[in-house]
Amino acid sequence: MRTSSATPAGDERSDLHESTVRDLLPARQPQSGSPMHTYTESELEELRRSLPSFVRDRSALVPPRAACAVRGAGDRVDILKPGWATPSYKTRGDSNDGAVSTGSSPLSPPGRWHGAPDLDGPGVDAVRRFRHEVREGRFVGPTNGQCPGFLQCNMVVLREGREAFDFLLFCQRNSQACPLIEVCDVGSPHPNGVARDADLRTDIPRYAIYRNGALEKEVTDATQYWPDDSVAFLIGCSFSVEGALISSGIPLRSADEGKNVPMYRTSLPCRPAGCMRGNMVVSMKPVKAMDIAKEVEITSKFPQAHGAPVCVGCPEAIGIQDIGKPDWGEPVEVLPDELPVFHACGVTPQNVLMASGVSFAITHSAGHMFLCDLPSDAVP
Repeated sequence: MRTSSATPAGDERSDLHESTVRDLLPARQPQSGSPMHTYTESELEELRRSLPSFVRDRSALVPPRAACAVRGAGDRVDILKPGWATPSYKTRGDSNDGAVSTGSSPLSPPGRWHGAPDLDGPGVDAVRRFRHEVREGRFVGPTNGQCPGFLQCNMVVLREGREAFDFLLFCQRNSQACPLIEVCDVGSPHPNGVARDADLRTDIPRYAIYRNGALEKEVTDATQYWPDDSVAFLIGCSFSVEGALISSGIPLRSADEGKNVPMYRTSLPCRPAGCMRGNMVVSMKPVKAMDIAKEVEITSKFPQAHGAPVCVGCPEAIGIQDIGKPDWGEPVEVLPDELPVFHACGVTPQNVLMASGVSFAITHSAGHMFLCDLPSDAVP
């Protein structure tokens, strides 16, 4: 049974609805007395497919896909009702259960789909306490050495559209530099696939804001910059391997000295994807010569955290002229019995965003990661 709804007198948009629906759905004329602008989800899908050739302002005619997703295929939908709006998400002051606020059930309830990862494993309480400290502003430093044994991620946020699609394709084509861990729903700051009760706007110690390919500022809370049409990407980080390296007797000098890791631009080109192009960025750690084989063996088991090194020794081979002058992070000493080991780095996206001149982006600040509820050897 169709839902009745009065058409506002003199409303041009209502007239547009009436005439367009008659043109697009001639086989589904309503019963006498029923409003022209109510129909089922299957009819909405048919309308969407035909829409571009009929009207210019699609947003005025058809409710967003995200909002439609919470309704059953047989439910009747009134597209003129004020309730049909872009989903809104909980802000920093709200209780955060990771759900989309649409006035109905959430789009992706955390942990309620087939094959969902276990987000409540041993030790996860420490990760959640750490995220809470970050959210409250009590921790604003680099995250190397924090919560060893858990997955850490770089973050990139773009607006929905071509740039977001091209970046997704870029990650698929350059998986060593950009191992994709999670992509959030459009507009959502909640990475439900990798963390419970998390908010990407507040749970990273430091953020970088980019406009037109240039760094504008760094902030410790991204809430006011977060766009309504955001697409948030989480990308694996080599910090995730630190626990395995430490337990195998390989020390991490940057963490031991309380420094951010040194990161460098290289001459290694990534495979382009649409408007996204640029060179790889690498991080460096000094490793004793006798431990190199062990380091390679361990890190190669973590493809979700950049995997094995791209270069051992000889930084000039990848275009680095002076390892004492990193492009991001802080320099560390390489002792006589050590070699510099270079891994692909999740700052590669920042380098690519700048080289590609993207209109707007939010990223983590180099070395300041998002900590997931998953163990570091998990592959989401």
